[in-house]
Amino acid sequence: MTDRHPLDLPGLRPLWVAVHDRLSTGRPVNRVRSGPLDDAGREALADLLGLDRLPGAEPTVPLAGLDGAVLEVCGRPVRDVVTAIVGPIHDRAAERELAAGRREALWGWLAGHEVVTAQPVLLEWVGHLRGNGLVDGSPDRTRGLLTAALTVLAALPADGEPLPALAARLLDGDSHALDDGTRLSGLVLRALAVLYGTDMPDAAEGRRALWSRAGVADDELSTSVLAVGLRPDGGGPVAGISRTCADAGHPVSLTLAQLRTPGDFTGPAAPVHITENPSVLALALRRFGPHCPPLVCTSGWPNTAVIHLLRRLADDGAPLRYHGDFDGEGIRIAAHVLARAGAVPWRMAATDYRAAVPRVPSGPDPGRLTPAPWDRALVDSMAELRTAVVEEVVADLLLDDLADHCHG
Repeated sequence: MTDRHPLDLPGLRPLWVAVHDRLSTGRPVNRVRSGPLDDAGREALADLLGLDRLPGAEPTVPLAGLDGAVLEVCGRPVRDVVTAIVGPIHDRAAERELAAGRREALWGWLAGHEVVTAQPVLLEWVGHLRGNGLVDGSPDRTRGLLTAALTVLAALPADGEPLPALAARLLDGDSHALDDGTRLSGLVLRALAVLYGTDMPDAAEGRRALWSRAGVADDELSTSVLAVGLRPDGGGPVAGISRTCADAGHPVSLTLAQLRTPGDFTGPAAPVHITENPSVLALALRRFGPHCPPLVCTSGWPNTAVIHLLRRLADDGAPLRYHGDFDGEGIRIAAHVLARAGAVPWRMAATDYRAAVPRVPSGPDPGRLTPAPWDRALVDSMAELRTAVVEEVVADLLLDDLADHCHG
């Protein structure tokens, strides 16, 4: 058992606690207000400081005078005395600065994560999370949870997996990690709501619908993708159906179920162009008929079947080139396709937009704008001109590009 410090008197305990607290702020300290002291404490303080009268019950003590007094009594400065009596002195200012730095580093890491930079609209999600603060006040716990959320977002749209199966595959076998009501599920759903431009659902039915939109437990029969001019090699049913439709100058609609079990199927190594709107496919068929080059339509936000087919074509060596509407939603869809399917932009630069605006002198407003990762100047131009340009307006330019890739 250690010996008790000679100045560790019950009556002086409020003084030492007050000094310890002030020194732990990390800021310069000149005076310390103590108390309330009982009579024994007032007498002990008067003796310690050499006062000719008793101090009040809540005295303000000059730190320099107190330091000199304890040096004379025990040969140690007041910092050593309060450390011995109360405990280690902290530096709360430095601790706050360190904590603030760790928080800034966390949000900087999240904003710079590849999942967010690939789809900059997710910076709105980052801002919302930052405004709500850390999970349990811990940067480490928050980063762990965000890492799990980013892992899930990077895997979406899913391939029609049930939610428990998706969770088990991505999150260390924990099939309940994305159960409704968990923090992680809420984080991912809020990111999806930002991505798709919808409100955060407040009912279980709405949350299930949002998961479904992201390809979780999709109906593999009703989920389909529209394409024209697609002539894959192979003797499987999907390859055969696609070639038959292409040779006849017709579109082909492939379901997720067919794409999951395509049989013998190898996509073309030639470029595959992608559009956002089915009307562009119709115009391409009208112009090229059976000679139409490969063209896939996302029909707005791409579903699981669209992404599944595009990834398959990319894996087989086909360069993917994407064009969509020049409006806020179109830019977000484009960023999504580029990030999820590995496509590159096709006539989607700021110069393309500026050249197209004169075609629609009284065009609609482009709506909510978020950055385009492939061209920083694009959204600046859209914010300046405030005119949306849908694909149909520039369809002639797109078809001229496709003419260089016609079959036969």
